[in-house]
Formats: sequence, C-alpha cells, structure tokens
Amino acid sequence: MMSNIPASLKYTKTHEWIRKEDDFITIGITDHAQTMLGDLVYVELPEVDTNVHGGQECAIVESVKAAADIYCPVSGEIVEVNRAAIENPQLINQDPYGKGWLFRVRPDEKSNLALLNANEYSKVVASEAH
Repeated sequence: MMSNIPASLKYTKTHEWIRKEDDFITIGITDHAQTMLGDLVYVELPEVDTNVHGGQECAIVESVKAAADIYCPVSGEIVEVNRAAIENPQLINQDPYGKGWLFRVRPDEKSNLALLNANEYSKVVASEAH
C-alpha cells in the first residue's frame, strides 16, 4: 500500500512533515509513520514557549505496540500544540496531515535543516519497505 505523501509539504528522514505558514511552521508525523505505529493511544507534546533544537526529540507518540520519538526538524520556539491530538490521539491516525498535526514552531533565523521533498521522502519510505 502506497502512503499518502502530499507534494505541498516537506519531510524528514525520521517521518515528520513540515508545513510552512506565515512566520511559523506546523509539524506532524506522516501517514507512513502513523500506519507503521498503528492505533495511537498517547501523545506527549512540548510545552508552549519552550525552545527546541533542530534534530532534537521533542515529543512522543505511543501506540498499543510501540512508542516513537518525534524530532523537531528546526530550531525555534514552540508557539502552539495540538490539544485535540493529546485528548484524542486517534486524530493523528485519521488525519495525519490535517487535524492530527502535533505542534507549531517559530523557527530561528539561522534554522535551516535539510528537508526532503515528497519525491525524496517517498524513496525513504520505499527503501524501508524492502
């Protein structure tokens, strides 16, 4: 089964997606990641106003069968977290690119991580499938 990988987003090798908004970015886990994890039962997100560093783990999602660290793809300040996803982790399974977003970061000026486009990310997913 081919994962849903929207072309409008950027991705990391660790299965986070990134959507650039005006002065912040929204981050979540990909459809592939939520499929691999299965039904999510618990989400731990960073505190608002926390400073995060690119490549650092800053959140956790847990399913019945596994827990996964979520890595922040950029350095910056957490400006919002998705309370709905904390209360109902299934939102991440149902709508990983929409209602199931995890947190928003206002990136530092100097923050510029190597993000993947949809095509590059689909190759990462394909390589894991073998």
